[in-house]
Amino acid sequence: MPNLSFQYPAWFLIFCALLGLGYALLLYYRDTTFREQAPALNRWLGLLRWLTVTILSALLLSPLLKSVLTETKKPVVVLAQDASESVGAELRGPALETYKQDWQNLRAALEDDYEVHELAFGDAVREGVDFAFEDKVSNLSEVLRDIYDRYGAQNLGAVILASDGIYNEGSNPAYSGAQLAAPVYAVALGDTTPKKDLLVKRVFHNKIAYLGDRFSIQIDVAAVNCSGMQSVLTVSKVDGGQVRSLQSFPISVTGNDFFTTREVLLEADQPGVAQYRIQVAKVPGEASAANNSRDIFIDVLDARQKILLLANSPHPDLAALRQTLEGNKNYQVAVAYINDPGIDVTKFDFVIFHNLPSGTNDISGLLNTLNTKNIPRMFIAGMQTNYGALARAQNLASVQSNAQQSDDVQGTVASQFATFSLSPELISELPKFNPVTSAFGNFAATPQAQVLLWKRIGKVDTEQPLLAIGESNGIKVGLFLGEGLWKWRLFDYLQHNNHQIFEELVGKTVQYLTLKEDKRKFRVTLDQNIFNENEAVTFGAELYNDNYELTNDPDVAMSIRNAEGKEFLYTFNKVGKAYALNAGIFPMGNYRFRATTNFNGQNYVYEGRFSVQPIQLELFETTANHAALRQLSSQYGGTLVPAAQLAGLAEQIKSSATIKPVIYQSTRTNPLINIKWIFLLLAGLLSVEWFLRRYFGAY
Repeated sequence: MPNLSFQYPAWFLIFCALLGLGYALLLYYRDTTFREQAPALNRWLGLLRWLTVTILSALLLSPLLKSVLTETKKPVVVLAQDASESVGAELRGPALETYKQDWQNLRAALEDDYEVHELAFGDAVREGVDFAFEDKVSNLSEVLRDIYDRYGAQNLGAVILASDGIYNEGSNPAYSGAQLAAPVYAVALGDTTPKKDLLVKRVFHNKIAYLGDRFSIQIDVAAVNCSGMQSVLTVSKVDGGQVRSLQSFPISVTGNDFFTTREVLLEADQPGVAQYRIQVAKVPGEASAANNSRDIFIDVLDARQKILLLANSPHPDLAALRQTLEGNKNYQVAVAYINDPGIDVTKFDFVIFHNLPSGTNDISGLLNTLNTKNIPRMFIAGMQTNYGALARAQNLASVQSNAQQSDDVQGTVASQFATFSLSPELISELPKFNPVTSAFGNFAATPQAQVLLWKRIGKVDTEQPLLAIGESNGIKVGLFLGEGLWKWRLFDYLQHNNHQIFEELVGKTVQYLTLKEDKRKFRVTLDQNIFNENEAVTFGAELYNDNYELTNDPDVAMSIRNAEGKEFLYTFNKVGKAYALNAGIFPMGNYRFRATTNFNGQNYVYEGRFSVQPIQLELFETTANHAALRQLSSQYGGTLVPAAQLAGLAEQIKSSATIKPVIYQSTRTNPLINIKWIFLLLAGLLSVEWFLRRYFGAY
């Protein structure tokens, strides 16, 4: 029932009525215009004017019309169906048709009294159930969290979760953390009877290997009810349509619940994505051989940077640098001395000179070779360095020193350095590190230098560079005017129990100096080289003009070919000033792509490859896990029912005393002045008064 209230005292309405009365009397009390034609007309006109003025003045009191809305919400019942392959392996043929009919009957029985929502889950949670059972993974904890996010704030009455209880992604559903305030009724699908099965359960391997390296894979083989049987484990390499056996091992199953592990060493003999197949031979009476093999993909990279530490003599700095750089798998580090025979610097991508050039060893010949091959380098100058030769070997600092005297110096980070970012911890902690030894002399940074560290001598911050980077004739060069880096590494561990600050300083400096700039004007990028079979393959592309400014004026075409030569054609979408392409989901296999465009009359081509690996998780757990479903339903106050009793859940839910409609009441406040009929009433009163006066000839 609507309720009227005022923002001012209600007794102010008396003044509104008196104001209307005074206004009416003023107009019509002494007016004799209508007395001869209609003696009572003055009274009616006065009444109309009184009502109009009274209502208008009452609206000035800001009256509010409050109404209470009552709404009844049906309980929400969620029907969640596991759409993974393991469920589909059991529900086939007539059993599937019977199950689908029971599902429809359950939904129909609930729709009149409840708000029913259907969800399918596996790879992801989605609305609607199609009973295709093609999802490659099962994630029970995710569907519980999703139901809570979708319906937790509503009148959630019950959740019916139909699954075989197998989960191979996410955590145990009992520990999902979903605070559902509703019972969960678990529908048990699948068979809990262990079948005779021999399978490759897991394969542990690195996703990346480097060309020429030997890498290991760990293979877990399991068997159920196969005691006393013999099999063979084979590791093969798949190259196009050819399968080449690499290694074989006999497997003797010694029990009904059997498990064994084999470690296999393989060699990364060619760059690209290598496909390996691990397979165990089928044993007699085995229920299914689908899980007897597993394919793995390893990206073999030919991108390891070879770094040479070339020293004038042995020094603890060499060990500190080597240990730090070898922590990065992208680096292959070698240590040599200037007098070692057969040094070939052209075999390396980056050279660090320690105390070179020295008074006894001139390296001008090596530097000429490095310049010819455009190989970047870094100089670490100490007390054995020939500073006259060093001044000629680089253009980052002018140096004048005879290395007869030394200073103990610390490093402070240059505030203007912006070539790459440094962590706040490094900036604040590095100046506290132990001093290193630097030759006494005059040192000044040149305009070509980007100074990373300045020298601090005692408590005085100087303008002498300690660490600088830059370019000389297009070749990246680094310069550290001190020795004793090993002290920094030890001090870092002493203070922080790790080497993170030292590794960051060395790692980022070397990363910048070894980074090869991509000068290509047309580039295509992939987030990864190996995709899962349920992942969409996405590309990005960039096109630069002569000023190396991004542009996407021309179209970019993409051609993707599988191993059999079948071609798929696409055109990139233009996004901002770049390009993007979602090529969709591809079947398992190896693919090559070729992107082309024409800009300013010049053709640009970019080629690459990627692979799609299978997701075989659903094949490696064939026994239903009803215990997990029983635990889940008990945790949320529901029950576990077999699939044959699915349709009967409707009566069980209807008989529950806790699954009831909820009545919601809300108060709606609306200013009376916003109501349209008030305006129409006032317009009507004034119109009637005007019409009567006009009709009887007042004006």
